[in-house]
Amino acid sequence: MLNVIPSGRKEIMKYFLDTEFIEYPCSIDLISIGIKCEDGRTFYAISTDFDSSKASDWVKENVISRLPEPEPCSLWMPKRQIPTEILHFIGDDTPEFWGYYADYDWVVFCWLFGTMMDLPKGWPMYCRDLKQLADEAGKPKLEDPKGEHDALVDAIWNEEFYKYLTV
Repeated sequence: MLNVIPSGRKEIMKYFLDTEFIEYPCSIDLISIGIKCEDGRTFYAISTDFDSSKASDWVKENVISRLPEPEPCSLWMPKRQIPTEILHFIGDDTPEFWGYYADYDWVVFCWLFGTMMDLPKGWPMYCRDLKQLADEAGKPKLEDPKGEHDALVDAIWNEEFYKYLTV
């Protein structure tokens, strides 16, 4: 469902995001990002800049080992290119971002643009969290998706979970 903003700006469009990352003290290193727009479009990128040697065995087994081969895959790109691609994907929409247990996803997402203060004008400085919505609704979690821990698979699942929670 699209919502018109009273000020006459573009409609609010829901974007469901997920990231896969390597977490170590004082850093979150992006591996991949998936975004599903409520209009059906999807975005997926894999960073060429993460250091797999810093990944836990769990991340190596459940995330890195499942990534497509870098060549000739156009999904792999330098981390500095990813925000440009995201800007192109979102375009002029006024985005509303949703994630599941989204705190780290949101931090690594914001860091793509610099700091939270560097997010594009008109974008929210927060991500709405599906886990919180589920707790408030008193509904159980949906079954994990097949292909879990692929950022795009999880972003698509986030939209399905949102729909389940809001009907």
